[in-house]
Amino acid sequence: MSSELLTEDWQLESEEAEFQPRIFDSRDHPVRADSLALLRSGITDIDLAAPPAVLPDFYHKALMEMPSSIAVATRETIRPIFTSAALNCGMALAALDIDRPDEAAISEFYDGIRSIHPYPPSYKPVLSAREVIRCAVEGARFAVDRYDLDPSELDRIEEGGRLDVEPFGGEPRVRSELSWMATQLSRIRFGTVGPSTHFVELQQVEEVLDQEAARKLGLHLGQITMQYHGGDGVLNIQMGQRFGRRLAGSRALRVVMGVQKPMYQLASVRSRRQLKERMSLYFSKGCPPVPRDSEEGERLMLANAVAMNYGFAYRQATYSTLRSTAQRAFGARMNLIVDSPHNTIYDETIRGEAAVVHRHNSARAFPASRMQGHPVFGETGMPLLLPGTNRTSSFLCVAAEGAHQSLYSASHGTGSIITDFARRGLSGPDPLGHTTLRFRYQDRTATVVPHLDDNGVTEGLRILVASDLVRPVARLRPFAVLN
Repeated sequence: MSSELLTEDWQLESEEAEFQPRIFDSRDHPVRADSLALLRSGITDIDLAAPPAVLPDFYHKALMEMPSSIAVATRETIRPIFTSAALNCGMALAALDIDRPDEAAISEFYDGIRSIHPYPPSYKPVLSAREVIRCAVEGARFAVDRYDLDPSELDRIEEGGRLDVEPFGGEPRVRSELSWMATQLSRIRFGTVGPSTHFVELQQVEEVLDQEAARKLGLHLGQITMQYHGGDGVLNIQMGQRFGRRLAGSRALRVVMGVQKPMYQLASVRSRRQLKERMSLYFSKGCPPVPRDSEEGERLMLANAVAMNYGFAYRQATYSTLRSTAQRAFGARMNLIVDSPHNTIYDETIRGEAAVVHRHNSARAFPASRMQGHPVFGETGMPLLLPGTNRTSSFLCVAAEGAHQSLYSASHGTGSIITDFARRGLSGPDPLGHTTLRFRYQDRTATVVPHLDDNGVTEGLRILVASDLVRPVARLRPFAVLN
């Protein structure tokens, strides 16, 4: 074989090796081979900008195209399968200025939330059609105005709570893209949380691990905090479902999209070529990639911005409800520490060049060096929530300078690690006997849930810290939850 062919083969092998997934795991929490095989099937022979990141809590959820806890960067295409159709689902943390409340006050608080946002949800409109457009254009700023929130807290929200739609044509373009059906449906169920993996959890800061970062972020030992998970409202999901055939989706959503998607994708077709292209992209099997620098790529990124903005406004509406309910039940004031989505598609710079970064159940983790000019995060790095479960501690972290290794991404939780550790006998009952008062939507009687030890959540944290992806700031112990 000639030396030229040998050199060619070596270069191909080097390129393949360079873009193999970067796996962040450990001896006690090894990567799942079945989930890794699924990810590899999705990244083979595509336009990767860097090695995809496989983060702790990596596993495959049913009805998802790809596993959770990943970040994938591409150079020339948008690939929605590498995130969820529920764009801008996320979590937030707020600090309260009170001592730990008693059980009666806690019950009053959760009763208040269930009264305002019952489950099953009401279908009474919350927003006007005009307000839906404002959410899609203004993002969290709309909620600040409507609910009289502190505008300075926009700095605590990723991207300031708004993606700019002006490059895509601004409000007139947004208005034309949102059909009457999409707008009317998006008026309902705004700001709700609901059951399943979404929750509203009361916690106490049990340990401060970085005093300076905690002080700058607004936390101290013994402080009461509230963590909540939600944000994937009606408009987000509609936008995420318009581009391709997604596996997830309720029967009701499929009926809606069966009408809305053809109207959206086909009514504006101007040529036979465009019809063929859209049929291939959005009505064939799966969810094909869309070229970023194309008319279809611009349409998709506008839909992404609309979904993200609505999600930011949605979670601020939730924050407003939690603030007012905490004031009535506890006499407490609340300050937002961080609001962080974990299903996103962003234009970012990776290895010095433009890339499209897709995150699925992983949070953006920009260190201080990439947050210069931010009044707080420019000194601390972006805050990151690393939840356990309502039976374990959770951690507040900040992004570390080594986060470039994971495409500036970190896990959004450790639930699968905790479950796996308990199953394998690596975790057991909490030796100190902590408990959580658990409230449900259907049953008005709270139950006392005993805690596990923190071995599982700590293992997830240890992996991230060992690779210099995050620095831990505080450990938070839950004492009540609604889920």
